[in-house]
Amino acid sequence: MSAPAPRSTVRHYVSRVAFVVVVVLVAAFFALPLTWLVTAPFDASPTLTVEWPQWTLANFRSLAENPYALRSIGNSLVLGLGTIAVVVTLGALAAYALSRVRIPGRDGLLYALLLLSSVVTGTAAMVPLFQLMVQVGLINTQTGVVLAMSGGLLPTVVFILKDFMDSIPKSYEESARLYGARPGQILRHVVVPIARPGLAFVSVWVLVQVWGNFLLPFILLRSPESQPAAVIMYTFYTESGQADLSLISAFSLVFSVPVIAIYFLVNRRYGFRFHGGIKS
Repeated sequence: MSAPAPRSTVRHYVSRVAFVVVVVLVAAFFALPLTWLVTAPFDASPTLTVEWPQWTLANFRSLAENPYALRSIGNSLVLGLGTIAVVVTLGALAAYALSRVRIPGRDGLLYALLLLSSVVTGTAAMVPLFQLMVQVGLINTQTGVVLAMSGGLLPTVVFILKDFMDSIPKSYEESARLYGARPGQILRHVVVPIARPGLAFVSVWVLVQVWGNFLLPFILLRSPESQPAAVIMYTFYTESGQADLSLISAFSLVFSVPVIAIYFLVNRRYGFRFHGGIKS
């Protein structure tokens, strides 16, 4: 067998080196903001550049003294958990019904809902949504924000969970019926345990969507006591009108911890590797 030509070998190594360089540059591009997020909260004088910090915990003490900062984290948790409860419950029931009941035009309906939820975004629907909340008396209430967010996320959740429900073997449900199980018992004791990984995935996805949402809470919630963290962060300015980087950096780190913790918790339990209703 003849040895490869030197020119092709050089070209091969050059392409490999170029690929490695591009990957390193892209990784550095995404790593710089994360590095700032980790180092700036502990810097006595944080700036927008990534540098070795002057280690201090004064930023976190200032954050604890802010009357709205830590409360806003609790408000975000209330909005996130409330939206998860509504979306996962209704989405799972709707997806299971659409998976098991033959409805004419079912697939077209699902794609239409998904398309409309993508086209008619929160910004486009904000004026009628605001008027609706005023009419029903839910303006400046966390319940109104939860319902508004749930309505925007439900079509996508139903679309995701419907495919997941389709892959659950119907023989499991038929076996339960032979033993006299009622539909509610089948759903609670057979379908939900098998679909638990998919429900966990959807829950994390919904929490991420709600956690960083700024527009809906900013418009529907007027009281600072009930506003979530994504809105309260907008108020962190000094008396001169400049962004308070000490407070913003510390708050950003605290703000990101709950979502990261939940992600790793669910990832450790389920691994986010799904093959239909059966976990791989």
